[in-house]
Amino acid sequence: MTLWGAEGGLAVVTIVFGTILAACLGVIAASVTILTLIALGPMLTRGYDKPLAAGTIVASGTLGILIPPSIMLVVYGPQAGISIGQMFMGAVFPGLILSGLYVSYVLLRCYINPDLGPALPVEQRTPLTTKKLIKLMKSLIPPVLLIMAVLGTIFSGIAPPTEAAAVGCLAAILLSMAYRKFSWDLIARASIETLRVSAFVVLIAAMCYAFVGIFMSAGSGEVVSRMILAVPGGRWASFAMIMLIVFLLGMFIEWIGIVFIIVPIFSPILATLGFNPLWAGMMICINLQMAFQTPPMAMSIFVLKGSAPPELGLTMADIIKGVLPFVFIIMFTLLICTIFPEIITWLPERMIGPTH
Repeated sequence: MTLWGAEGGLAVVTIVFGTILAACLGVIAASVTILTLIALGPMLTRGYDKPLAAGTIVASGTLGILIPPSIMLVVYGPQAGISIGQMFMGAVFPGLILSGLYVSYVLLRCYINPDLGPALPVEQRTPLTTKKLIKLMKSLIPPVLLIMAVLGTIFSGIAPPTEAAAVGCLAAILLSMAYRKFSWDLIARASIETLRVSAFVVLIAAMCYAFVGIFMSAGSGEVVSRMILAVPGGRWASFAMIMLIVFLLGMFIEWIGIVFIIVPIFSPILATLGFNPLWAGMMICINLQMAFQTPPMAMSIFVLKGSAPPELGLTMADIIKGVLPFVFIIMFTLLICTIFPEIITWLPERMIGPTH
């Protein structure tokens, strides 16, 4: 029986596709929009539970901000003095674990209650033939080439992240030419969008630097440091306080602002507590996954609501209800990475060297 012929199969395929998109795009809005347009309608028209379908799309689309080449890691690394290449490698296993836990959750929920994600009727199932398999493999060539162009050049040591991004742009242009989609209008629109986003990030960075500069000059950073270090329970209690602050900030502030504000303040504290900076940074980035899914400032939820066809009748209540279990899965992943820090540090240490 094919995967989409099982209970919850369409949702599982959505998560897998979202994981592949995450490795190609690195931008949440694009991933969530694509998944909404492609997967939401088919799931709901086949009787899927609205909260489950919506939660699956939001959670898998949000993987784009964690799985390399994530823009969050590119922004976080330089602020904390950590190699972007190390951040990329450290994010691989946590991202895949999250994806695997999402799949496990969907399959378990649908196994317990098949009405949440009905299997496709037998008459709608088609066997996987050699012709279809070849067509599937051909369709995977473009994303695989893009992933290899960016991550392959970084992990193999051929180029640092900035230059690898240029290689990825070149690969995208060559692919558009190969598929006869290239045009100067496309280049112009892509360039304008790049300038717009870059200006947006630089403006936020400038304002955050100004805020942090005044904040630290006033001695407030020392106040925060003493408060966190004085938390009863030792360094793990202090670390838990930092993670709680990051979680609460994620409910009200855009992630870019959070990174630019907290890194200069928390990095010295984490160093004083004796935590591996790469591990601590990745824990914060995993934590910020929840920022996109916890109202009132939940970008992924609003992107899904805005791009969902009105005739499907999807409400904000449906989306929020469906997202909550995935938020708890992220918390569980943080716990796993705390108990087994090698999940984050093993790959960077093997490919680059010790991360301490």
